[in-house]
Amino acid sequence: MEELNNRELSLIPERFGVRQSRRSRCRAPCILWHMVQRHGYSYGQDPSQWGELFLPDRPAAGQRRGVVVVIHGGYWRSRYGAELGEPLAIDLAEHGMAAWNLEYRRAGNGGGWPGTFQDVLAGIDKLAGLAEPHALDLGNVVALGHSAGGHLAVWAAGAGRRGGMGPDAELPAAGGVRLAGVVSQSGVLNLAEAERLNLSNGAVANFLGGPSSEFPGRYRSADPMAALPLDVPVYAVHAEADDDVPTAMSTLYVDASGAGGVPARLVMVPGDHFDLINSKAPAYATCRELVAQMLR
Repeated sequence: MEELNNRELSLIPERFGVRQSRRSRCRAPCILWHMVQRHGYSYGQDPSQWGELFLPDRPAAGQRRGVVVVIHGGYWRSRYGAELGEPLAIDLAEHGMAAWNLEYRRAGNGGGWPGTFQDVLAGIDKLAGLAEPHALDLGNVVALGHSAGGHLAVWAAGAGRRGGMGPDAELPAAGGVRLAGVVSQSGVLNLAEAERLNLSNGAVANFLGGPSSEFPGRYRSADPMAALPLDVPVYAVHAEADDDVPTAMSTLYVDASGAGGVPARLVMVPGDHFDLINSKAPAYATCRELVAQMLR
């Protein structure tokens, strides 16, 4: 297991609730101004296959209480990266939770189908090798995903139910680290409807390599709706004034989940799409509390 050294700390915008700081170099382990430890690790050879583990103080005895996998959004496009999830990971660690801020290949830099899905599973499984040195409790791993990251988080929770989805399901079996729950923040949880609405100028087709009429198998494999029912809790948090992801992306999923398994729950919060990742906003505070509840 090799820890990444000298990863440059990004300047984090004030709007996301983290103080600006001068650019600096971080030698692992790095102690930030708020006494949160930061450790970077790769889980593959591609420059986008890495994650950063943010840790609160080590408990005097025993393991830390679970891990939160933070999966950023950006409609799966490469111009958006893990810097969106970093302020959340810092905030979670400041509130006593270990957070794994996951980067992955996106459409435009080697991701899309099937690379992004392979990366999300491999990135979550990377925690198996980090558990012992960092006293992580892998019996309780939950995901916090925003927008397209909400899609990937809920998809990963249902990864073990992908069987029988046809020859386009070119994906590995679910790994050894399983998600015990998900908080989706205005997640794109119904790909068929997202394609029909042409969200973000054809983001779904761009992500999956073409329309569903051309690739029906991969659309089924990629859609969280196809994995229902799930046996883990999903909180579909949606911002009331969200103009980027329609509320239907959450409500359709929640309604369909009632047919069996553990029904998903819809949680409406004040604010817009980006209040969900603003650590000073009430919308994000609700998400953090839901994550904390699942880790108790």
